[in-house]
Amino acid sequence: MKVLIADDHGIVRQGLASLIDKQLNIEVVGEAKDGREALNLARELSPDIIIMDVSMPNLNGADATRLILSENPDIRVIALSMHTEKRIVRDIIQAGAIAYVLKSYMFDELTKALEAAAAGEFYLSPRITGVVLEDYLSQGQREKKSGLVELTVRERQVLQLTAEGKTVKQIARQLHVSPKTADAARRKLMNKLDISSIAELTKYAIREGITSADF
Repeated sequence: MKVLIADDHGIVRQGLASLIDKQLNIEVVGEAKDGREALNLARELSPDIIIMDVSMPNLNGADATRLILSENPDIRVIALSMHTEKRIVRDIIQAGAIAYVLKSYMFDELTKALEAAAAGEFYLSPRITGVVLEDYLSQGQREKKSGLVELTVRERQVLQLTAEGKTVKQIARQLHVSPKTADAARRKLMNKLDISSIAELTKYAIREGITSADF
């Protein structure tokens, strides 16, 4: 079984790789520092499982998962996060992750998550199970849907890159489009969300878990 680790913290990647290699006898075939690198390595290495940090710069874990599974639906994604917020858990599970492990318990729970993923089964950290159940039960009474669910994957990428301070030229370079196309995409995004400034767009992205204030 081949595993790819995607996390923007090198020390976390090293710790996970060491744990998997020494205790689980599973091959770690690659490490990625953000979602975009994870996408490229998934294409190159075709891992069986990806351990995917939810919050990463340039391309977050949920959107990376969507893109990876759209190309290779056989890959199983284990989400790794410090967050227990419903919207963040919901987002990456809807993206296709079959496990969600909290970073505070990852060394205790990762073995169970890997075993479940290898068997094609779901696994949630015990603290997350209640969050998911509460979210499911409250769906019928949920307030007006967040505009986030109406965004395409490309629009979510533009949102994250803008919120992380990237210029139009930098966004164009990352998405392999022209600056004119990137600028038009950003203006369309702002109109769609009824947001008139980059500052408000940044606040929205952080509030919805698309990016983190730490980046």
